[in-house]
Amino acid sequence: MKKKMLLLNTTVLLGLGGVLSTPAYASTIQDMESQKSQIQNQRQDVQSNIKAASDELTSLQAEQDQMKAQLERLTIAEEENNKKAQQTEADIKETSKQVEQLEKEIKLLQEKLEKRNDILKDRARSLQESGGNVEYLQVLLGSSSFSDFVDRTLAVSTIVDADRGILKETKNMQDELKTKQADVKSKLASLEDMKAELDEMTVQLAAQKKQKDALAKELKDKEAKNEELKASLQAKDSSLANEQSTLEQNIKDQKAAEEAARKAAEQAAKEAAKKAAEQAQKAAAAPAEQADSSSAKAEAPKASSNDVAPTSAPAPKASNVVTVGNRWIGNSAYVFGGGRSQSDISRGLFDCSSFVHWAYSQVGVNLGPLGSVSTETLKHAGTQVSSSQMQPGDLVFFDTYKKDGHVGIYVGGGKFIGAQSSTGVAIANMSSGYWKQKFNGRVVRI
Repeated sequence: MKKKMLLLNTTVLLGLGGVLSTPAYASTIQDMESQKSQIQNQRQDVQSNIKAASDELTSLQAEQDQMKAQLERLTIAEEENNKKAQQTEADIKETSKQVEQLEKEIKLLQEKLEKRNDILKDRARSLQESGGNVEYLQVLLGSSSFSDFVDRTLAVSTIVDADRGILKETKNMQDELKTKQADVKSKLASLEDMKAELDEMTVQLAAQKKQKDALAKELKDKEAKNEELKASLQAKDSSLANEQSTLEQNIKDQKAAEEAARKAAEQAAKEAAKKAAEQAQKAAAAPAEQADSSSAKAEAPKASSNDVAPTSAPAPKASNVVTVGNRWIGNSAYVFGGGRSQSDISRGLFDCSSFVHWAYSQVGVNLGPLGSVSTETLKHAGTQVSSSQMQPGDLVFFDTYKKDGHVGIYVGGGKFIGAQSSTGVAIANMSSGYWKQKFNGRVVRI
């Protein structure tokens, strides 16, 4: 009987030990750990890709902002140049009216002179008929032109006072005619300059419009790429979140199942041990059997304990003038008459002479009042030197819409930096092509 009870107790405890130490959970945990490791590796790869994509996105956004700013500058430049073109057109019309009026006045003055000439001739004939001064007649007949006649007659001291007064008045009228003729020529020259200026501005506007359209297309392409990149990042992020969520839920479910199995095994072991103890007490008829039963009971918890193991800045230099303007390359626009206010400068809106003035001001050199700077003032701002002696920092001049119509700063190597109508501030080649043809040889050293 004792042997049978001992065998029964041993069988029960071994059975419970088998329940608590089943490899099914260990195998599932190993699979989960392997899966977790794989997902973690995948997540590291995805996160690395997301970081790279995010960095690229940041770069694209910065470039996009820069291009938007440049597009705004070009829009402002186009508007300002259009205003200038309209104003110039209005000036041309007004000057044309003035010229027409002046021509009418000249015509009237010429008619008066002709009448005055007839009067003088009549008086000369009358003087001749009455036996008057022969010298007066010789002056009249010997003069090569009416103007020559007036000048020669005034030199004759024997004319009568009445004729002298007429001649003086005629002389004054002649001087007035010459003055008005000079005014007409000056206004016509100014009109021609304005017309040439307007033509050049039209070319500038076309170049700026072309540049703006190209930038707009580039901006649109960048925006499309940016959106595509965002969509890709969102898809990756969503995929990563799903994988992470699935993994966390699987781990949570597996831990819950493991905890439930552990508690069930512990409960079964307690009940089996209790039942075995009760049976042993009933079957124990002698102290020896009780001792055997106690020994079996002592061994059972030990076996259970073994089986249920838990799882587990220096000062500016003049030489810097050739590089100080590099900050505006790609960040500026050409505006005719621009760059003469802090507002224009802060937005990168220059024309050629205002840019040169700004560049030299950055290295401590004052080229005169900003409001009145022009190519005309700059060509007298320093010392004229031979183009063969040209060196970085010298001002170089070009004949564009007029003589010395454009100016830049020589940087060396046959190149200069300046505000060009089609590019804004840029470095251009003056040793070939357009600027070589326009370079007039004027070099000014500040």
